[in-house]
Amino acid sequence: MESAAETAASGGPLAGVRVIDMATVVMGPYAAQILGDLGADVIKIESPNDTVRVGALHRTPGMTPLNLNVNRNKRSVTLNLKDEGERAQALELIGTADILITNMRIDALRRLGMDYDSLAASSPRLVYAHAQGFRSDSDRARLAAYDETVQAASGLLDLAQRAGDVGAPVVLPSIFGDKVAALTIVYAALAALVHQRATGRGQHIEVPMVDTLLAFNLVEHLQGRTFEPPMGPTGFPLSMNKGHRARPTKDGLAMVIPYSPQNFRDLFAAAGRPDLAEDPRVNGEFIDSTRDGEALAALLETVTPRLTTAQWAEVCTKHSIPFGPVLRLDEAAEDPYVQGGHLLDVAEHPSEGAYRVVGIPLAFSATPASVRRHAPLPGQHTADVLGELARSEVRR
Repeated sequence: MESAAETAASGGPLAGVRVIDMATVVMGPYAAQILGDLGADVIKIESPNDTVRVGALHRTPGMTPLNLNVNRNKRSVTLNLKDEGERAQALELIGTADILITNMRIDALRRLGMDYDSLAASSPRLVYAHAQGFRSDSDRARLAAYDETVQAASGLLDLAQRAGDVGAPVVLPSIFGDKVAALTIVYAALAALVHQRATGRGQHIEVPMVDTLLAFNLVEHLQGRTFEPPMGPTGFPLSMNKGHRARPTKDGLAMVIPYSPQNFRDLFAAAGRPDLAEDPRVNGEFIDSTRDGEALAALLETVTPRLTTAQWAEVCTKHSIPFGPVLRLDEAAEDPYVQGGHLLDVAEHPSEGAYRVVGIPLAFSATPASVRRHAPLPGQHTADVLGELARSEVRR
């Protein structure tokens, strides 16, 4: 039999931590799933109408691809929070938790008696992570927030418009704001958990999506506006370079990004064009991306078709030139790198059969993260979890 230490280790670094996921769609559930991957016992209190369970692609109603990708390592409990008795059960469950994650509107939480102030007295150890679109103390607090609107309000669409020189910028084709906010919820909740373990006290955490994504964008893009008075505009020159794009190779596409003058000279020599290495634009102390970036990008695209993607990988490895092959997502499962990292292995779901599992993109030497539970059916664990709650009450 395993010792207590071995049991904790085999369950991941968060073994013994309980999380209540009372969030919908992607942001909160993705954060809770990551905590579950790290070993936490995650109980999802959900309505069967969660939009993450709605979609055309499914084998069983409610078991959509998005649901499978944000709700693994959880136990699902279906409770109607508008029903007094079931709301009382939800409150009992919250009383057993270390962390609560929710993105419900604050007015709705207050009506249910599930806002932080209502819970703190009876659950002083609770780490209460509340995510929403805009700050609660702002005049935008009650605006409905979706990833597209968050990308707009955080300045991301402005960057896309300026970098692409287009009139109507397209949103980044990823639920970017939700996932950045989810990662922020994870590290904030873990920091608060350290404080809870040291002091016995929980706290309220607010994660506004717009503030989170704006801060994320400004790390490099504040640029000249960092100084007061300003020394220049916003926008990180390398990222705003209109030549910052994949290059055609002899047999496909690759991201070949020479940054230094030496990178350019080595690349031109490898392509059989040492004459281009004499260009004064690649013989200074640095590359002036603002002045020469677009022209040098056009020049690069005249030489990259001379070698295959594999040949460019060898050249770039030899000369430390930033390089990455363009991955076609439809071919990702067959990509050797993806296979080697177990990032899209096939697993057998109890109700859905064979499916691809998005892998855990990190490794712990002592307390490995793992996929212990497949995404549950709606309410699959209601009886089990409420039974545990009743037995615990009897013991008390």
